Amino acid sequence: MPRPEDIRIIVATDCGSTTTKAILIQLIEGEYRQTFRGESPTTVEEPLADVTVGVINAISELQELAGRKLLDDSGRIIRPAEREIGCDLYISTSSAGGGLQMVVAGLVREMTAASAERAALSAGAIVLETLAGNDRRPVHEQIRRIRNLRPDMLLLAGGTDGGNIRHVVEIAERIAPAKPLPRFGGDFRLPVVFSGNGEAAAGVAEAFGDTVSLKIVDNLRPDLESEQLAPARDAIHELFLEHVMAHAPGYRKLIEWTDAPVMPTPGAVGKILQSIAERESINVLGVDIGGATTDIFSVFCGEFNRTVSANLGMSYSISNVCASATLPKIMRWVHVEMDERELRNRIKNKMIRPTTIPQTLEALVFEQAVAREALRLAFAQHCEFAVAPRGGLRPRGIGDMFRQRSGPRSLVDPLRMDLLVASGGVLSHAPRLAQTAAMLIDSFEPAGFTRLAKDSIFMMPHLGVLSEVHPRAALDVFERDCLITLGYCVAAAGAGRIGDPCFDYELTHAGGHVQGEVRVGELQRLELDQVTSGWLVVRPRAPFDLGNGPGKTIRKEVSGGSVGLILDARGRPIRLPENREACRGMMSRWYSCLGLFPQEQDLPGRQIAAT
Repeated sequence: MPRPEDIRIIVATDCGSTTTKAILIQLIEGEYRQTFRGESPTTVEEPLADVTVGVINAISELQELAGRKLLDDSGRIIRPAEREIGCDLYISTSSAGGGLQMVVAGLVREMTAASAERAALSAGAIVLETLAGNDRRPVHEQIRRIRNLRPDMLLLAGGTDGGNIRHVVEIAERIAPAKPLPRFGGDFRLPVVFSGNGEAAAGVAEAFGDTVSLKIVDNLRPDLESEQLAPARDAIHELFLEHVMAHAPGYRKLIEWTDAPVMPTPGAVGKILQSIAERESINVLGVDIGGATTDIFSVFCGEFNRTVSANLGMSYSISNVCASATLPKIMRWVHVEMDERELRNRIKNKMIRPTTIPQTLEALVFEQAVAREALRLAFAQHCEFAVAPRGGLRPRGIGDMFRQRSGPRSLVDPLRMDLLVASGGVLSHAPRLAQTAAMLIDSFEPAGFTRLAKDSIFMMPHLGVLSEVHPRAALDVFERDCLITLGYCVAAAGAGRIGDPCFDYELTHAGGHVQGEVRVGELQRLELDQVTSGWLVVRPRAPFDLGNGPGKTIRKEVSGGSVGLILDARGRPIRLPENREACRGMMSRWYSCLGLFPQEQDLPGRQIAAT
């Protein structure tokens, strides 16, 4: 591994389920910048069944674009860098072959099983199943479920240190007869991480025998009031590299090529968001919406959480989105008349041909409406999951915790959301950046002052693994090349009567001064260049709150972006008319204000140029 001060040229790849993406990062005038990008189909399946073929193809395109020889005649990456040849560091992430798939188990579903699920998700896994000692399903059904899943790994938690032993061992004894087989089969023994009461470790090992590869780490829940995810998360990363990746097609070669451990793609995305949140002391929410799943990442008050909504996506899972959200709720976001039968056919066609993109304005409007509901549902699931550990809010007895019906409060507070980052096809490739901003605001309903951004070319995975090796380079590129700043959303939390005053504002900057009033139910947009910043003073009417309390004035520094400043007085939560015609009229006004679609009469924002 080269020293950070010796690294000038970096090649990073992300082996996705369909596409392998390579980027080149170079030290230019004392700053690290992302300069070129190449991509190629991922080759983890037959007939090639070797992930390194796709890696070589992506890097070959990269070297052609950059005019820099990165591969030798045998296809190996040249290191170290010399003049116009080679690189100093090669790193990679991967979600090819479906990524890391896990089953988790715990003693109590609401406590240790929930902690185990958080640990697995934060490590970048897709959780296929969660088992618990208080699971109401018959044992034979649980055994059949485990046999059918064929996960990559299993995480078992349970019991506080010095606490229950017998019930923890019983969980292992329930899983062991299923003889769970790993996804890649062969002579490979399923890796199992035990992160529970250390005194139960011997009994757990005896229950599994030699049928699995058991690794014992520190307890996830050492006591009722605390939760430590790091030991289990680190063990998952280690076993993913040593066992799972080593048995996947071509990954042993990839592991030998890289200068740092290969990370699961979602884990790497979470890592870079954690890094930026820590460096800037802010609360961050990130989303990656794909064809089959939607991943949401949050860092609030230093606590990192990730969820995977496995059936909320824009192609393979679009029918499930429509079934879960219902078509009337999707149509709330459509401002033009559409035939319901035609829309249902459009949904089925998208499932049959998942790689197609909208060809008409009507198709685009409908797809973005579906995206709003997919994101809304995924965010609701994330908020339910991203909570303080059960028992960690205040001292209480075990009986109190089981009587806690509503559960602990979510850590995710839209009024304290400082940065909201978008990635995924429907968000990243929207024809207009204002459309991306509108989908984010309508779905996540941020309140107060929130900076909006999107990942320019989905390089967050590359930067996440880079942050483990060279934090400065990762953060340099994240700020300068990864994020496209859309602007700020300034939104009032609360409810009021449509048309009543919501808040007054004054924006002062080097180029001048602008002020105005926003009424309940309105949106306004101020065009503000990315290089322009200023001070925004907002005076809300009670009971509206912009982060300083109901009715209290707040003053904050804001900067511009591609979209500018969006002033949102629609209230939180956003309430839409039940009458279809009234709803369409409201949508038309909002979309026109933001200039989302070309047939609308765009209302020009007040231009505030840099001086």
